[in-house]
Amino acid sequence: MCHDHPMPTALVVDDHPSFRRFARRLLEAGGFVVVGEAEDGASALARARDTQPDVVLLDVLLPDANGFEVAELLAAEPRRPVVVLTSSRSADDLGASLDRTSARGFISKRDLTAESLATMVGEL
Repeated sequence: MCHDHPMPTALVVDDHPSFRRFARRLLEAGGFVVVGEAEDGASALARARDTQPDVVLLDVLLPDANGFEVAELLAAEPRRPVVVLTSSRSADDLGASLDRTSARGFISKRDLTAESLATMVGEL
């Protein structure tokens, strides 16, 4: 865990404002500090560089990029955040892409809770 913050920090990346609001409320209630939001891949990378989050909750389907590609770009950053992918589609629908990603894991949007995210990221 980052020693500057007693609670883990998170960046929420999704092109739907309603989902970003939902995820922000959920994560903040569960002990995360949401340091930013982004609506596409380009702004996700810029915000990650600006805010240095511990965790990036990253939608698979973004308007300008594939979430898997964004996850690889984040993995190449000097202060590599833990990336957890999310989608309204199921893991079965995403198939082999999930096997090849450097992301820590995947949580479907309907199963997202602060607890499920905390369990997946473990000790930061």
